[in-house]
Order: sequence, then structure tokens, then C-alpha cells
Amino acid sequence: MKQILALFLLVIPFWGISQSDVLFFSYFKGNGEDGLHLAYSTDGYQWNTLKNDKSFLQPEVGESVLMRDPCILYGPDKQFHMVWTSGWNEHGIGYASSKDLVTWSGQKYIEVMKHEPEALNCWAPEITYDEAKNEYMIFWSSTIPGRFPETDGTGDDKYNHRMYYVTTKDFEKYSETKLLYDRGFNVIDGSILKLDTDEFVLFLKDETREPVAEKNIRWAKAKNIEGPYSKPSLPITGDYWAEGPTCIKIGEKYVVYFDKYTKKSMGAVESTDLENWTDISDKISFTGGVRHGTVFSVPYKIARQLIEE
Repeated sequence: MKQILALFLLVIPFWGISQSDVLFFSYFKGNGEDGLHLAYSTDGYQWNTLKNDKSFLQPEVGESVLMRDPCILYGPDKQFHMVWTSGWNEHGIGYASSKDLVTWSGQKYIEVMKHEPEALNCWAPEITYDEAKNEYMIFWSSTIPGRFPETDGTGDDKYNHRMYYVTTKDFEKYSETKLLYDRGFNVIDGSILKLDTDEFVLFLKDETREPVAEKNIRWAKAKNIEGPYSKPSLPITGDYWAEGPTCIKIGEKYVVYFDKYTKKSMGAVESTDLENWTDISDKISFTGGVRHGTVFSVPYKIARQLIEE
């Protein structure tokens, strides 16, 4: 079977994806107790789990010692950098790096909201790279009770999220935490993609539940990676609750994957202009119990070795 997969990887066309890259998807299962899981795809539609759907890395940091919402970025330093939600009610997030997705550095607990003792959480962190400043940006969502009273009571229980971020060049020193996105509604699950126009698009989840449930995916644009980002678009997902958007461009199409979490399945939409979206959930296939994660590109040599194993 491994030989067939390796041959398949060699001959199948990469539809719009660089021949030097293979698409991977990082995700967690259950509550995130067993850590990082990975899947791969050669076309962006059919996904296969790696390592028989077993964990690549066990969580070690945080009060709850979980590894939820893993986000991986392959940086210009040829390292994979990963951040994750380490617990439900904590002031920090997890971080680790790797050259091959197999052997990982020691895990770090980054207390990004230590300065906000009333903060309830640090959820769904993501990482991106700012080429203009030669630095990484880590962003996530937190609830600080009473900070945005106009939308208190609009989300689940006591949560009223906004997005925050820090920057770093070396994952040793970090900037002060700043507000990334506040457009007057409960927002979570941000994911940033740089466009060919050198603009940035922030995919996000409208977390509003009351008085009318939204629970959908939208996007906003900015000229700079740190914003300010525009008001959100209309929903790009359908009549179901969706979370955890992650986007990649395949050929001329933007494909956004997300978790239809109440239906316990993955969904996707695609567009050529970010304005008109088509639901392609019936065209994608994920094996295993895939949950909220991130799509990213892996160099061909590294990907082939993992698939062959």
C-alpha cells in the first residue's frame, strides 16, 4: 500500500499546486488529548490521514495539557512552526517547531494574555509570516469580561470574543499584545491569506448566537497584515453552523475548508473572486475524525518521506 501511495504521489497532477509542494492538513481529534494529527492531499479535495491517523506529537504544556486547533506554517527558515490551544480557560497557547513534522522541539507555553488577568481564554491561535517586516504574527481569540459590553450575552454562555495578536522574529521575544479585529460583534477563528494583490484577507467566524444565531464564516480585507481589516463580508457558508476556516489557493480558486461541527463533518466552499462562493462539501473527502485544523504546504521531499512511511 505504501508503494502504491508513493507512486501515486509521483504521477498524479498537482492541479495548480507547485510540483515542489504537497498539501497537508493539521488537526486534532476528540478534546485534543492525544495531540497532533496530519492528513495530505494531492488535489485539495481528497484527503488521507498519515501514520494510520495516530498522533505525531503529544501535548506537554498548559494547565489542561491539550493540543486543540493546531496551526502549522512552513517558514522562510525552513522550519515548521506550530501553535495550538492548550486548554479551555488559560492565558497562554502552545508552540513548537520541527524540520520534518516528525521530530519536534521542546514545547513552549506562551502567556500571550498574562497582562489581562480577567481574560477567560486563548482559543484557536494561528500563525502567519509578515514578509515586509521579516517577522511572524500569532493571533487568536479571547474573551475579556466587560471589555465589549455592547455584545455581552450574544455568544455561548459568558464568551464574547475579539481577536488579538503578537509578533516575533525568534519565538523568544514577543511584542505586546494588540487588538487585531473588533467590528462590533463576537468573532473567533481567524485565518489570514495573502492575496496576489499584496492585500490580506482574514477569514473569520461570526460567533453570534443571540438574538439570532449566525455561526457562519465571513471574510475581511486589509492592506497590511496587522490591519485595520474591513467590515465582514456576507456569510460564505450555508444554513449550518461552521467554524475553523482555513484557506488555500489552488489554481485560480480559493478553497476554504471548515468544520461543520454540529454535523460532525468537514465542509468547503470555493471562489475565484472572493465574492461568489460555491459549496463543494460533497466534493471533498476526509478520512478519520478530522476536526478544526489548518491547510498548509509541505516541501515535496518531506511529504514523500512521510507518505512512504
